[in-house]
Amino acid sequence: MVINQQVTDEYAIYHGDCVEVMRGLPSGSIHFSMSSPPFGSLYSYTDATEDMSNVRTMEEFLDGMAFMVSEMYRVLMPGRLCAFHCMQIPAMKERDGYIGLKDFRGDLIRLYQRHGFVYHSEVAIWKDPLIEATRTKALGLMHKQLVKDSTRSRNGSLDYVVVMGKPGTNPEPVTHEPAGFTRYIGDPAKEPKPAKGSVSGTNKYSHEVWQRYASGVWFDINPSDTLQKASVREDDDSRHICPLQLTVIRRAIELWSNPGDIVLSPFTGIGSEGYVALEEQRRFVGAELKESYYNQATRNLAAAMALRDQGTLFGGGE
Repeated sequence: MVINQQVTDEYAIYHGDCVEVMRGLPSGSIHFSMSSPPFGSLYSYTDATEDMSNVRTMEEFLDGMAFMVSEMYRVLMPGRLCAFHCMQIPAMKERDGYIGLKDFRGDLIRLYQRHGFVYHSEVAIWKDPLIEATRTKALGLMHKQLVKDSTRSRNGSLDYVVVMGKPGTNPEPVTHEPAGFTRYIGDPAKEPKPAKGSVSGTNKYSHEVWQRYASGVWFDINPSDTLQKASVREDDDSRHICPLQLTVIRRAIELWSNPGDIVLSPFTGIGSEGYVALEEQRRFVGAELKESYYNQATRNLAAAMALRDQGTLFGGGE
């Protein structure tokens, strides 16, 4: 059931169950999708029965996700892509009977494949293990554990952006003409420096930018470059638990969509994907079940449009 909605010419956001929202979208109408789905049963956002995070086991979570993935396949244009952000989930002794990792990323990939998608590609996003150790107090990341018994030491976690493709011929190719990329989205210190201006110079610059993007690991993502940091409200209830960096979203949208395309986020949260989509001259459709996140997302999308109308949207974390 859709509880509330805000619809304009450039975006539509719905407060309600994403499966119900997607069932109202025409088949083949979405050009690209990007989102951060709930991380299984790791954290429950609401007590609603429709909330896919409100589950007891990973099996229950995947059963709920299957309805969304089925609709995603239907609404996505043939030959186009959908991306999701995830990480491997820690297994805990008291909950799982062992200490280790659960292959959450693989579970999601196999779920999408069962519904017809092909495994297109993925990128890992590097995170500082020292920061993770300080934040989580994980024993396996502590140097004292290395000294005591390194068989219980572990590597730091990575974020992943996994890209799944819908089979078929893409009727609207995503082009970067005439000479490829004309800007670099990432850490300014790592921006390529070849001369730009002529077609040959710009093409050389695009080759250098593509080398950064084509890497299987992105080392140039600022972990604090999130919409949460920029949101006008920072009370506990409006803070998103796992906000995706705007730089990551911006790269994905530039790589895999055209200006004017419709970008879908079935788990809108506070509106990060929508904010960047509007910033990048795309249109946006989103659904969010948690009321405080929906309210914050509507403010963030309205702010993005106000800045776009003024022609003053910043480059965003670049």
